[in-house]
Order: sequence, then C-alpha cells, then structure tokens
Amino acid sequence: MKELKILYLYPDILELYGDYGNIQVLRYRLEQRGFKAIIEPYSIGDTPPDFKSYDLVFAGGGADQEQGILAQDLITHKASIQEAIEAGVFFLLICGAYQLFGKYYKGVEGDIIPGLEIFDYYTEANPDRKKRCIGNIIIETDLEGKKTKVIGFENHGGQTFNISSPFGTVLSGNGNQFGDTQEGFFRKNVIATYLHGPLLSKNPELADYILHQCLMRKYQEEITLEPLNDEFENKCREQLIEGLGNTP
Repeated sequence: MKELKILYLYPDILELYGDYGNIQVLRYRLEQRGFKAIIEPYSIGDTPPDFKSYDLVFAGGGADQEQGILAQDLITHKASIQEAIEAGVFFLLICGAYQLFGKYYKGVEGDIIPGLEIFDYYTEANPDRKKRCIGNIIIETDLEGKKTKVIGFENHGGQTFNISSPFGTVLSGNGNQFGDTQEGFFRKNVIATYLHGPLLSKNPELADYILHQCLMRKYQEEITLEPLNDEFENKCREQLIEGLGNTP
C-alpha cells in the first residue's frame, strides 16, 4: 500500500480557525483512494524530527503570543527544515507559520519575533490593533498551468512585504497587505498563505494538487488520483464565490 508521511508542527499551539481540518482533509482524501496516511505531531519538548523523512510538513496559524512561544524552538530546526525544502518535501504553512518562515515578525509594540529567514519576506503588525485584514477571500492561482480559484477566511493584522512569488492574485479580500493584489507565497514545494477556514476543506482541487505532488515525488512514477465526490464542497464554493461577486 502506498503511503504519505505527514509531519504536523505544533498542533497544540498553532491551530486557529479550524486549521486542524487541513490534516483531516488530507487523511480523508488519501484513505478514500486506498493510500495510507501517517500523521505524526511534533511540539516543544518532543524528540526533534528528521524533516527530510517526511513527504509533507504542515503548520497552522497562531497569534503573536503563540508565535513568540515556539519561535526559538522552531529556529533550532532551521538547518533540517532548509535541507527538507531543498530535497523537495512539501510544506503547507498557514498564517502564523507563514510569517515564521520569513525574516521576522514585528509586533505592535515594536517587539521582534525572529523568523527562520528561509525566505526573504517579512511581516509587520499594523499599529492600529483594531484594523485587520478580515473576512472571506478569493484568490486565483496557477496549479500546473491551470487557473484555479482558492477561497478561504483571512484574519490578520500583520502585513507581509517583499514577496517574490505570491500564491495567487486577489479577486476579493485583502491578501498580504490591506487592499493588496497578491496573497501568500508559492515556490515549487512551498505554499504559505493567510487562508484559514480550513483551507483544504473549501478547496479540494488544491488538496489533491498537494497530495499528487507528494506522491509523485515519493514514488517517482505517474500516479492518478481517482476523482472523489466533491459535489457538496463545490456547491458551497459556488455560493461563496457568487456571494462575493465573482463567477465560479
């Protein structure tokens, strides 16, 4: 039986707005096709993981306090994480995790939470605590040459700058900054985004794209994912997209 090994980073700390649902979606969509999903959590105090031994690494969102708690622990794994990314391990990073893979996060009071500095972007909180990028969001991204609409929920005061390769173009919502035209970060085997919701439950096509990339890399052969019945998910997507003034 073919399998994928998934590392879930800091599940007890980074879990805002249903981000754990992404793990559930990945497991479900694998098992429905006869693949085995091995989910292994890691948090502060656990035995350090060998990041290269995984096929997919997932980390969810967290507020400033949570990021501050785990930042120093995460940095101790920088070399291992860098090696895994260079080896092609897929990373899916949501909100707070997205920010921590950049240079730094600067809080409202000017305090700096150091990032991994794996990528060149950085995040700074808006001085007005009441002003946030919040609400449903739609972006358009390119998945292997196919234009795909990705929907989710954003809620962040941090503004992310110096993005070299965005996850997608904003059709409705804010994105990396207030009123931005770009959202997230996407480079080969790394997707980092502010989209909660959870992201993958609203976007089965994106979930399958990630799974397909992981399976192809691991087994070095053509693998076809049999279609699942996503009728309910697609109807929900259509209603949300139409409600935000876009055409499905």
